[in-house]
Amino acid sequence: MKTHGWTHDPVDLLRVDEEFSLSDVDSASTPGFTGDKADGEQALEGRRQVLGNLQERLFASRGDGTASVLLVLQAMDTAGKGGIVRHVVGGVDPQGVELAAFKKPTPEELEHDFLWRIEKHLPAPGFIGVFDRSHYEDVLIGKVHALADAAEIERRYEAINDFEQRITTTGTRIVKVMLNISRDEQKQRLAERLDRPDKYWKYNPGDVDERLRWEDYMAAYQTVFERTTTPEAPWYVVPANRKWYARLAVQELLLDALECIDPQWPAADYDIEAEKRRLEAS
Repeated sequence: MKTHGWTHDPVDLLRVDEEFSLSDVDSASTPGFTGDKADGEQALEGRRQVLGNLQERLFASRGDGTASVLLVLQAMDTAGKGGIVRHVVGGVDPQGVELAAFKKPTPEELEHDFLWRIEKHLPAPGFIGVFDRSHYEDVLIGKVHALADAAEIERRYEAINDFEQRITTTGTRIVKVMLNISRDEQKQRLAERLDRPDKYWKYNPGDVDERLRWEDYMAAYQTVFERTTTPEAPWYVVPANRKWYARLAVQELLLDALECIDPQWPAADYDIEAEKRRLEAS
């Protein structure tokens, strides 16, 4: 059982299993956390220093091992990926974070297999990598918009599993998160962007076009969970109507990944007492 305001471990509650159905998830719920927004924000702040300490230890030990963390964020538009980056990942030392935001593939990227551009952005040892969208776009948008035929989409599921198994074997711990926002909540957030001049820049008319395919996207996500949830790289579905809860839950998932790695401060590779004497005499 979790402390810090949690009644149950979100790692267990939010992990996708064989019986998982996306349609059963209440996007406004707060699984495992009984407090309100103020409680959640307090808990987020209270755990920030713990996260920062673990991340610093991971970064400091980068020369001694191969461990890294990859946070994969997938969601429909407005679900809060940017807020996770700012309020959760933003609470650690930025020099130890590598962020990649994957957009529409470039002509050069399209000349290669879909994982080619992903491979180039994997986190180096000692780093937390964050994918704002990812290789899963190629089996989500790719499927919904029929950008590839059915046989190619099927091949990609297996390619993703092989890819993720390989990188976990070499020391990268993967945290795959789908921020699950409801259709009604997304509509409200899009409306807010149209009502506020300081939000106009966030609005994309194409988001409305994608809303028309909502059920197709939900079906595509369900297939992704069924085909690419593995022991090495499980999916976590985080209810995201309440931004504070989504941030708090992702923070706990990151903390769990780092605690499993348990990075240690590297030992000095010099004579400490000798250096003290040299410093005193300088």
